[in-house]
Amino acid sequence: MAPKQRKIALMGFRSVGKSSITIQLVEGQFVDSYDPTIENTFYTTIKVKGQDYSLKLVDTAGQDEYSIFPHSYAMDIHGYCLVYSINNAKSFEVVRIIYDKLLDMTGKIHVPIILVGNKVDLHLERCVSYQEGKDLANYMKAQFVEVSAKENMAVNSMFQTLILNIEKQSLAESPENTQEKHNKCIVS
Repeated sequence: MAPKQRKIALMGFRSVGKSSITIQLVEGQFVDSYDPTIENTFYTTIKVKGQDYSLKLVDTAGQDEYSIFPHSYAMDIHGYCLVYSINNAKSFEVVRIIYDKLLDMTGKIHVPIILVGNKVDLHLERCVSYQEGKDLANYMKAQFVEVSAKENMAVNSMFQTLILNIEKQSLAESPENTQEKHNKCIVS
């Protein structure tokens, strides 16, 4: 069975660990040095429920509340990882703003999203509670996970969860299911 192609964008405030999460998945290592990302694209293959997925990961530049949402981030993207750092309240605020801009750009009611609280290894510096993350994910109708790119905790499962969400969404939007809905319409 040929791998399914999926394109995922990682978005969030600067220095929340988008690149660290991506490099941890692709290369299996944590990069300690930090160069602000302009935009990088990474490729990897991941297996979910026996199906191979060829992933194109768009590691975006850090956004803030004033960033203009690039139109390219709304085109041909199958799913989004919205990342904040559990020890940075500003990054948590910005991720909600990114979500609102994302909905404005895509015009979709439901976009496959996973909200990611990174840096759980810094739990002593935590200023965004697990419950706050869970509540925001519920507002977004998104999956939610806390990870540590540094300790490679839950990074792989985070992407698997998003892929399952993408597959569920694409199944719901498939022509067969859309046709069934149309067949049930009654015009009087």
